[in-house]
Order: sequence, then C-alpha cells, then structure tokens
Amino acid sequence: MKKLLVYLKDYKKETVCAPLFKMLEAMFELFVPFVVADIIDYGIGESNAGFVLRQGLLLIVLGLVGLVCSITAQYFAAKAAVGFSTKLKHALFDHIQSLSFTEIDTLGTSTLMTRMTSDVNQVQNGVNMVLRLFLRSPFIVFGAMIMAFFIDAREALIFVVTIPILAVVVFGIMLVTMPMYKKVQSGLDAVLGATRENLTGARVIRAFHKEEEEIESFVGKTETLANLQLLVGRISALTNPVTYIVINVATVVLLYTGAVRVNEAVISQGQVVALVNYMSQILVELIKLANLIILITKALACANRIESVFEVESSMEWEEQNPAGKSAVKAGRNDAAAEREPAVEFDHVHLTYKGAAAESLCDINMKIKRGETVGVIGGTGSGKSSLVHMIPRFYDATKGTVRVDGRDVRNYGMEELRLKIGMVLQKAVLFRGTIRENLLWGNGAATDEELWEALEAAQAKEFVESKEGGLDAPVAQEGRNLSGGQRQRLTIARALVAKPEILILDDSASALDYATDAALRKALRALPWEATVFIVSQRTSSIMHADQIIVLEDGEAAGYGTHEELLADCEVYQEIYYSQYPRTSGIQ
Repeated sequence: MKKLLVYLKDYKKETVCAPLFKMLEAMFELFVPFVVADIIDYGIGESNAGFVLRQGLLLIVLGLVGLVCSITAQYFAAKAAVGFSTKLKHALFDHIQSLSFTEIDTLGTSTLMTRMTSDVNQVQNGVNMVLRLFLRSPFIVFGAMIMAFFIDAREALIFVVTIPILAVVVFGIMLVTMPMYKKVQSGLDAVLGATRENLTGARVIRAFHKEEEEIESFVGKTETLANLQLLVGRISALTNPVTYIVINVATVVLLYTGAVRVNEAVISQGQVVALVNYMSQILVELIKLANLIILITKALACANRIESVFEVESSMEWEEQNPAGKSAVKAGRNDAAAEREPAVEFDHVHLTYKGAAAESLCDINMKIKRGETVGVIGGTGSGKSSLVHMIPRFYDATKGTVRVDGRDVRNYGMEELRLKIGMVLQKAVLFRGTIRENLLWGNGAATDEELWEALEAAQAKEFVESKEGGLDAPVAQEGRNLSGGQRQRLTIARALVAKPEILILDDSASALDYATDAALRKALRALPWEATVFIVSQRTSSIMHADQIIVLEDGEAAGYGTHEELLADCEVYQEIYYSQYPRTSGIQ
C-alpha cells in the first residue's frame, strides 16, 4: 500500500483537511454529553426552563456546526479518493501497456481486468473511509475516556478496561480475515475469467453443445467464491455482537457503580447520564471502526495485488526513442545504406516461451530483401505466428538475432520499430466507434482519400460504400455487427493506412473466399510504396506466388524456396499442397 500512496501526493490539502474537519466534528460531539449533564443537573433539577432552552439551543448549534464539518470532510475525502484512484488506474494501465506479451500471457487477462476495476475500487473506498473515520473514531474513543476522567476518575477506570478488550477483539478479527480476503479476490479472478470466456465464446459453446458443462464449471467456481466469502463473512460478523456484549457489560457496570456514587453524593445524576453517553459514543465509534477495519483489510489485500502487478517488470528493454523519431522512419526508405541491407533477417533464431518445456522455433535462418513477398506455411502449432511476432518484437529471440534494415530489433526504440511495421493479427480486433475511427488507428493524420485507397487495396471499399454513413458507419465492440471477412478486410485496411515498410498478415485472410483472397494479393503487389510483405497462411493458394516461402514443422524450417522448388523437393510442403489440390489438377 505504501507504494500506491504516491498517487495521493497531488491531494495533500484534501488529505489534511478531510481528517481535520472530522476531528473538529468529533470535538463538538464530545461536548454534547457535558451539555446534557448540565441540562439535567441545573435545568431540570432546578426547574430552570430558561437554562434548558439556552442549553438546548447550544446543542442545536453544536449539531449544525458538526454537520457542516462532516459535509466538508466528506467532500475533501471523496475528492482525494477519486483523484487517487484515477491516477492509480492511469499508472496501472500505462504499466500494463509497457509489459511485453510474455508478462501479459503469464499474468492473464482476467486477473488484470479484476485489478484494474474491482481492486482499484476497493482501494478507493479504503482511502475514502480512512480519511473520514480512521482518526475520528480513535479520537472519539480516547476523547470519551479522557472526558470521563474529568467527571469521575473512578468511573473512568471502567473505560480504561473496556477499550483494550475491544481493541483486542477488533484487531484480532482483522488479522484473521486479512489473508482470507486475498483468497476471495483470487476466487473473483477465477469467476471473472470464466465469465469472460463464456461471453466471448458463447457461439462456440453453443455450436459444440457444451452449455451444461460450462454451467457446471461456472457454478463450481461461484460456489467456491461464495464459500470463501461466507467463511470470511462469518468471522467478520463476530465483530458487532462481541463488541456489543463488551460495551453493554461495561454499561451495566457503569450504571451500577454510578448509582452507588450518586447515592454517596460523589457525582450527580446528570454526570452518570454523561458517562453512559460517552460509553454509547464509544460503542458507535468502535462499530464504525470495526467496519472500517474490515474495509481496510479488503483494501490492503487489493492494494497488495495491485502492487504485485507494478512489481512485474518487462522482460524487454527498449532503446530510447531517436529524436528524429517518425521523420527518420519515414525518410529511411530512401537511405542508400539501408537499401543495401536485407529488410528482415533471421540469424539462427531460436524461441522458447516462458515456462515452456521445449523450443517453439529452432534455428531459423533466412534473409528477406526489400519489397519481397514472403509466405509462411506449416501445420497448426508449427510456429508460424511465433516467427512473425518476433519482427515487431512482441517476443524476443532466446538465441540468435532478428534484424530489420540490418539493425537488431533490440536496438530500436519502440515507436521507431513499430512505425516501420503494419501488423494484422490472427484475430481481427475492431473497436467500438465508426469505420473511420478504426482506420485512423493506422495513421491519425490520414485523409479520407487515403482511407478509401487503403479500403480499396484491402478489398473492403465495396461493402463500406454500401453501408449507411460510409466511413462513419458504426462498428460494434469487436466488430460484432460485421461478418468475419469484413472484419479481416478492415483490419488489413487499418494496417495499410500507415503505409508500413513491412506488412505482416498473420493468417488474416482465412475468412475470405478464394476470389477475394486473390484480388487482395494482387492489390498488395501493386502498392504504391515498396513494402516487404509476410503472408502467414494455411492455404497454399495464398502464398504460392510469393518470392520465397518458408515451410515450418514443429518449430523447425522444413524448407525454403519458391513454390516450384518446394513442390519438387520439400515433402512437408507437398503434403500440405496435395491435401488442398488433387495431384491431377495441374495447379502449381
């Protein structure tokens, strides 16, 4: 939690004013039993109606001033807590964005979502309540005990005994429940993960008639979470009854000894009432404090979970951005020295994912000239995506070197490298908004003419023109109002808007029919700028016209060459090709 408090530094005034005004409210509240005692002893006891009226007005003034102080304190506390959580969310999101794919794969999407939402909200509530009550409640408790000494030292000893007993109860329960709340949040992670999987994969679940199994699995996770929450809830629920028992026993003792002291004419009836009022104040404040401690316990558990994300450091270190930045990247196409270097080079590259038992790629060695089209083909799990993911440096090679324009990708700044590359992932991801807004992710300064040119090259112009609004037609979250092929073509157009030097299509035309796929490949060859294109595909028709093809099998290169060369010499390529075309078809 200490590491997170840095996000409160811009709210120093609020973090001071909130507890200060609560302390002022508490001071006025501590004077109330004294005023009530005077009303009983000097007003009612002496039948002095004027005194009762004046003291009654004083009580109203104390109440109004306390109300103003309370509202002011809550305003400052809320402002500090909301501002704190806003900065924390921004910092957490920025940190997550700085992590490589390796760390994100390890942490998991569901747990990151929980920590960005539920955990941050719990910490926000904790900060809010701490600023409002953490000083006020102890101040009232010890203030009431001190005020009791002003009335009668002997009676005040009851407070001295009662308060430590209550402290043991409250803090003992807190120590027991704190680790349990961590388990509750972990259980929430599991439920959120299952919910996310079921919602995103609803169609697949229905297609395979797995509803009952998924329901059973989800019920199991929710029951586990419910049992955890019930257990910690039962323990936390002991706080109120135990504190009530202690306070009520203390009140009975107070009334008995007070009655004896009144009979001995040591204290007055009003003073006994004041002592009982102070004991009641302690009861109320300790109940608040107990609930506050439960909330703080949850907040601390959540804060520790958030801190654990901040403690995860990216396994990748990027060079500082070249001051020339974008202009250097764009102008780099005409650099004579760069022209002599291969556009992309894999120099005996090996890749092992974190926690994996075996290598995903082994000794990949190839050079791709500027402007070439490269086909990457192989069976499922052969390492096709792993290969192209190392070019934009989503993952680092565990051995060997990946070079872009003759320069190790590790020696690039992130922006400098990514501006060179247009990446279209296997899953076509679109964001809620309009077609125009999605395309502008590729280049925020692109004109409408450039957007239409990219759409035409991606074979998406026709269906965009047919939509009401054209470029301003709405896109649902993840493009759910579009077909699979339309989503893929829009993501390709988004990459083309940036006019990248290296274009990577990671099995991104799988939903296109053969005619559209052929038209897309023809358009890519006719791009007005010299682009090096990587096409990852399961279809031989998509890559057979590439300048060179790499065939992968179990992470190893089974063959390099053109379509004709591989069809003559590479058994793996022959097997893939003839599984899609009859041997008598003559298509080569």
